[in-house]
Amino acid sequence: MPIEDFAALERQITEVYASLSRRLQQTARFLLDNPREVAFATVAKLAEQAGVTPSTLIRFANSFGFTGFSEMQELFRARLVNELPNYAERIRAVRVATGETPDSTQLLWEFAEANRQVLEALPGRIDPADLERALDLLEGAEIVHALGARRSFVVASYLTYALHHIDKRAALIDGLGGMHGEQIKSIGARDALLVVSFSPYAEESRRAADDASERGIPLVVITDSSLSPLARVADVALVVQEAEVKSFRGLSASLCLAQTLAIALGMRQARERDPADPTLPPPDSGRPTAEH
Repeated sequence: MPIEDFAALERQITEVYASLSRRLQQTARFLLDNPREVAFATVAKLAEQAGVTPSTLIRFANSFGFTGFSEMQELFRARLVNELPNYAERIRAVRVATGETPDSTQLLWEFAEANRQVLEALPGRIDPADLERALDLLEGAEIVHALGARRSFVVASYLTYALHHIDKRAALIDGLGGMHGEQIKSIGARDALLVVSFSPYAEESRRAADDASERGIPLVVITDSSLSPLARVADVALVVQEAEVKSFRGLSASLCLAQTLAIALGMRQARERDPADPTLPPPDSGRPTAEH
């Protein structure tokens, strides 16, 4: 089974350390002692700092099941994102690791290109059947409750806003006044809950998802992995991959998906009100067929 996070990689390296060759032990010590530098530096720079050849770093990554060093490096970057929630500290870590401070125009190009790539890949990552099932659950709910903690809050709040504008009853679980628990308890048996959460998965989001699952409330989740704790209890999990530039993750794909859910739901409702309207697409027009 592939290694999913830095903690698992650290455990596995520790377990097999004694059986590694002298060069690979040297590599292991350097990588675990300097995780911030490993997150961003090039293979050539890391090899020089570790006192090994670039091919040794690649061989080390291969020995733990990675297709290349960059794939293993992603775990170090994810660790940095989770451990340094403060933007100032992340910026400082990037500068220390890379020895550079990109100017504003360079950052704009990097963020724009990274977000373009994830948006182009998004339709191919979302199973059309899952998308329709999510819409079924939202359409059948009397009220759609949306929850997103911390950076996910942007997506949940936008979705609530968009649902109000298609005349779908919606409520944002914002935890105002520390009322997360009370707001979650107010979800009725004929309602639905949509949770947006990404690693390291906010505790408020986990509790809400677990509560909905235990109570049999329809649960739709937008998350970053099919192995996330929320995906495991959801009726439908829509997995998105967000752009990441120098440990700063975007929300473009999640917002695009939220907008799609709201507008598609609005079209469904309009079609039900006036099925003869020639300006509305037929129910299956957006779904791929065997001929496509």
